[in-house]
Amino acid sequence: MAKRLFDVIGAALALLLLSPLFLFTALRIKLDSPGPVFFRQQRVGRHGVPFRIHKFRTMAQGAPGLEITVGADPRITRVGAWLRRTRIDELPQFIDVLQGTMSLVGPRPEVPRYVAHYPPDLRARVLAVRPGITDPASLGALDESALLARAADPEREYIERVLPAKLQHSADYAEQASLRSDIAILWRTARRLLAPEH
Repeated sequence: MAKRLFDVIGAALALLLLSPLFLFTALRIKLDSPGPVFFRQQRVGRHGVPFRIHKFRTMAQGAPGLEITVGADPRITRVGAWLRRTRIDELPQFIDVLQGTMSLVGPRPEVPRYVAHYPPDLRARVLAVRPGITDPASLGALDESALLARAADPEREYIERVLPAKLQHSADYAEQASLRSDIAILWRTARRLLAPEH
């Protein structure tokens, strides 16, 4: 109950304070390439219930390809590259937090295609909590996009190497999560965004 109240208050304040940035970003997206401002995609939420996540669109509308981003992905627009680098593309997920499908902190939600590869024991643990905008796995040192760009088969590399590491972080979080740990993760995330290492 305390976590949900914290989520609602935090998301509402964030949407209010960041509204000028939202408007500026929406304008840049519309001027940069044809298509909608938001990108909606089905993800798997708490207890395996699917939902549609909100993101600012960073790729050309209708561009085909994998459901993961590999290196300098040609589908990414000029503004999209900036949005991904600054993580501003993730900010619309505060809407999902208010709707109750996400939390400020929790395992990052995956698409059904990759959830199908979750081992049963980890699946139950990871999907026991609401997915989040940030989590310990997101703060790790692994440069996922660069790693996949070097792989002969990026999707296989993601499924066999990247996904298991992320799942273990997520399962550990789900079992030990508390309001205090959530605040610590949010603080680390803010520091990472405001003072990037590179």
